[in-house]
Amino acid sequence: MSSKLRNNGLSLVAGALFILSLAGQAVTGFKVYNEDQREHQEQEAGFGEYLTTGAFYEATFENWESEFLQMAAFIFLTAFLVQKGSAESRKPDGTPRGDGGEGDDDPRDHAHEPGVPWPVRRGGLALKAYENSLSLVLFVMFLLCFAGHAMGGAADYSQEQLAHGGRAVSAIGYLGTPRFWFESFQNWQSEFLSVLAIVLLSIVLRQRGSPESKPVHAPHAATGAE
Repeated sequence: MSSKLRNNGLSLVAGALFILSLAGQAVTGFKVYNEDQREHQEQEAGFGEYLTTGAFYEATFENWESEFLQMAAFIFLTAFLVQKGSAESRKPDGTPRGDGGEGDDDPRDHAHEPGVPWPVRRGGLALKAYENSLSLVLFVMFLLCFAGHAMGGAADYSQEQLAHGGRAVSAIGYLGTPRFWFESFQNWQSEFLSVLAIVLLSIVLRQRGSPESKPVHAPHAATGAE
């Protein structure tokens, strides 16, 4: 059991931190929601009821949306663009991070090797989709969260509008409001700032033992993590 925990420690800890953070968001968001309800002399919600409100869905999906956009864009862009000296970049000559290895080999040349993923053995459209599957799936997750943000935001926005004598809006209608795009852009800009920071800071700074850092002794001009 200890070896399984050790071999999966990164995902287990990240998953635990996600659950704890989501729970913290739910509890504190519940309190904020009811404070707002009291201020407007409206009925407070129970915790379970709060979890079904547009306010909770909007807050959750607008953050997931930006995270998946960040990762999808980062993975896609690093396949084509370079930053000399960064641990997060391919080498300027086009080889992958590290010593080159097999990262850019044509997967078709490895189709008959044992243990390769089945799309590599099958080839054709299956392989074409698989060799771009990481960024594609992350972009799909971004779009799903984008839709969730729109629907949750529309429900929350409509509740506010109705409380003040206004009119409810659909998810499509909410996309046309400045509020939706303000919520999106304020998250997107922070995600792209964090990408820019890790790309540039990894040129001159190090974290010993991390695969996202160059070796401590590596020259600043060295590109890639290895």
